[in-house]
Amino acid sequence: MTREEIRATLLKCLFDVAPEIGDEEIESDMDLRDELDLDSMDILRWVQGIHKALGVEIPEEDYGEITTLGETVDYVAARV
Repeated sequence: MTREEIRATLLKCLFDVAPEIGDEEIESDMDLRDELDLDSMDILRWVQGIHKALGVEIPEEDYGEITTLGETVDYVAARV
């Protein structure tokens, strides 16, 4: 799976959680929680969606490593 395919899948999972945000708003280095106003339940649902879509388990202690889209792509790419 390429990094672009991973990114597209992560965005789809994110849009499932927060459909009000648009792709053009999301930059690789923006803090998703702060800039998109995602709360802890949104992040949990996003992580669950990532697991379902890609089979990647993200333990709660690693949530700090996935604060941006770019970091999440890196995290998932290392585990796919």
